[in-house]
Amino acid sequence: MKVIIGIPAYNEEKNIGIIVTKLKKKYDHVLVCDDGSSDSTETIARSLGAVVIKHSQNLGYGAAIKTIFHEAKKLDGDILVTFDGDGQHQILEIDSLLKPIIENKAEIVIGSRFLGKTKNLPKYRKIGIKTITSLTNTLTGTNITDAQSGFRAYSKRVLNEISPVETGMGISTEILIKSSRKNLPIFEVPITIIYKNNLHSQEPISHGASVILSTIKHIAIERPLLYFGVTGLCFLIIGLFFGAWTIQIYSEEQVVMMNIALLAIGGVILGVILLIASIILYSIVNIVGEKR
Repeated sequence: MKVIIGIPAYNEEKNIGIIVTKLKKKYDHVLVCDDGSSDSTETIARSLGAVVIKHSQNLGYGAAIKTIFHEAKKLDGDILVTFDGDGQHQILEIDSLLKPIIENKAEIVIGSRFLGKTKNLPKYRKIGIKTITSLTNTLTGTNITDAQSGFRAYSKRVLNEISPVETGMGISTEILIKSSRKNLPIFEVPITIIYKNNLHSQEPISHGASVILSTIKHIAIERPLLYFGVTGLCFLIIGLFFGAWTIQIYSEEQVVMMNIALLAIGGVILGVILLIASIILYSIVNIVGEKR
């Protein structure tokens, strides 16, 4: 079985050497995506025997994962394990991620920080991760505990059927959304992470917002009737309500209440536009799905 360890890395010259060296002792195929690093990440990883794909500029975590997916598929890997380049993940725990796939119990295995022992996880990150995970579970019907974990294992089927497009951190939820639509079994195992010096603490609000917006965007594409259709129906009902109110006032007092009338017109127009958009997008999604 061909296991590929994929590492997204950006300016990780302090950690990448140790990680690649340890991984190469057990796994023959170590793939590093250098996401436009300005340090020696590429040189170090390549000199230690890793296959290195370098982006000409920093494109983002999601772009690195996309590249790793593409290269792992080209290398005809049976299982891809994504492993962060900052030294937080434990190499010894890779086997626990591989086991459910090898035993045909899952197509995706997530290393959950909340099932295992995680130390010094900043409170704001914990709240953010749980919020995003709850949103993901609600929208996909899953029951996972850590939707943002980068320590994952993907089967060959996932590599062949899932084509992520996100370039930011939203790629983690994008993959889960697309996998749930294809009914690919998802499994979780506990992992151990010790956060040092509050790593990954930069721009937590923008990070969280980008992930949530990405999640909503993919739900809108995957389920347009639910996202646009229901919203449009709500606006249409509100518009009709204010329209009926306007007519009632006019019939009783012979006066047109412009503020109420404008709400009625706006609600009806917006509702109709959203309903039409939902039908068109639903048709496009189904046509594309049939062609695939």
